[in-house]
Amino acid sequence: MPANSKRVVVIGAGINGAASALWLRRAGCEVTLIDRAAPGMAASFGNACLLASCAMVPNATPGLARKAPGYLLDPNFPLFLKWAHLPRLAPWFMRFLGASNDTDARRISRALTSLIGDSVEQHKSLAAGTAAEKWITDTDYLFAYNNRAAFDAESYGWDLRAEAGFVPELIEGPAVQDMEPILSPDIGFLAVTKDHGYILNPASYVQALVDTFTGMGGTFVQAEVRDFDLSGGEVRAVRTDQGQFDCDAAVLSSGIWSKPLMRKLGISVPLEAERGYHVTFKGPSIKPNNPIMISSAKFVATPMDQGLRCAGIVEFANLSEKKSKAPLKLLRRKVAEVFPNLTAESDSEWLGFRPSLPDSLPMIGEIGSSGVFAAFGHQHVGLTGGAKTGRLVADLITGNTPNIDLEPHNPLRFS
Repeated sequence: MPANSKRVVVIGAGINGAASALWLRRAGCEVTLIDRAAPGMAASFGNACLLASCAMVPNATPGLARKAPGYLLDPNFPLFLKWAHLPRLAPWFMRFLGASNDTDARRISRALTSLIGDSVEQHKSLAAGTAAEKWITDTDYLFAYNNRAAFDAESYGWDLRAEAGFVPELIEGPAVQDMEPILSPDIGFLAVTKDHGYILNPASYVQALVDTFTGMGGTFVQAEVRDFDLSGGEVRAVRTDQGQFDCDAAVLSSGIWSKPLMRKLGISVPLEAERGYHVTFKGPSIKPNNPIMISSAKFVATPMDQGLRCAGIVEFANLSEKKSKAPLKLLRRKVAEVFPNLTAESDSEWLGFRPSLPDSLPMIGEIGSSGVFAAFGHQHVGLTGGAKTGRLVADLITGNTPNIDLEPHNPLRFS
C-alpha cells in the first residue's frame, strides 16, 4: 500500500495529536483523530502559552540529588509532594535523580535542542494558511532574577543554552523596570533571549488546527480508547467505547493517559503526572510586554488574549482532579510579590497533568514493530515541541526520513 494512502488513527487531540493528524492528512493519509474530550482541553489547555525554544535544560542537572530533599521540605519552593504517594513514585524519582549528572544532562540537552530549538518556525509551518496562524506571536523570552548572583547560580543551564545558540542579553538596574514596568523593584536583573514565540490562546489554537484537519476531510471522534487489535503483531484497529476503528497505523498522543494504553501493548513506561497549576488574571491592570520566567518562583507570566496567565508550580501526587490549596496559595503569593501593582477584574484557577518521563525526553517513534507510534511524555515542553513531534511522526508513518536522531526518544528505552 502507498504510504500516503494509509488509514491512521491518532489517539489524543492535544497539540501533539492535532499536529500529527494535520501533517498526516496533508500527506494524503485517511486519518481519524480520537479524544474523550474536546480538542485541546487537557494539558494543552492550561500551559504557559510559551514556545520555549531555549527550554533544552533538562529537569535533572548536576547537584540536584543533593538539593532535592531541601526543595521538598521548603514550603516556599514551588515543588510539592503528597507524601502518601512516595512509595509509588520512588522508582521514578530514583531514575530521575540518576540522570542528574553532566554526561546525561548534556546528552538530554542535545536531544531536546534538536526537538524544540526551532519551535517557532515549526509552529508557523504547521499553521501556515490556516485560521490557527493568528494565535502565534513572536516575542523575546525574559528570565527575571533578583540580582546577578541569582543569575550566576544558574550558570550550568545558561551554558547549555549558549551551546544551543541562545546567548542572552543581560539587563541590570533601573533598565529592568524600563523594559517591564510590571516588575517589582526587587527584580534587578533580566536575561533576555531572542527568537521565541507564544500562543495567545492554546485551546483555541489547537481547536483551529483540528478544524483545519476536519476541513481537509479528516475525521474527529469523541470517544474513549480502550484497546488495540494487534492481530499478527501489528495494529489492525483501535477499540473504543464508540466502536472499533480499523487502521494501518496508530499514533498514541494522549498525554498521561498514554500509560495505560502502553500497557495494552505489553509495555510498562515510567510515565508520571506532574500536577501543574495556573492562575489566569482576567482584565488585568497591567501586563508584561513579553513572557517572563520568574526564576525564584519557577512560574511563567504570559500576556494572552484572556488576560495574564501565571503558570508553574509542580506537585507530585495522583490523577485526582481536586486542586491542592498549598500550590495555588504559593503561586498567588509569589505573583503578588513580583507584580505588586497588579489588580484584575477576576481570575480563574486550573490544574492539569504534565506527562513526564524521568529523563526529561518525550517518547517519539514506533513502539517496536507494532505500527503504533508514540508521541507523548513532553513534560514542560508539550506545546513547544508539539508541532515538530507531529511532523516527525507523520514522516515516520509515510516513509520519510526524519531530520533528527530519534534514538534518544525511543519508546522502548526503559524496557
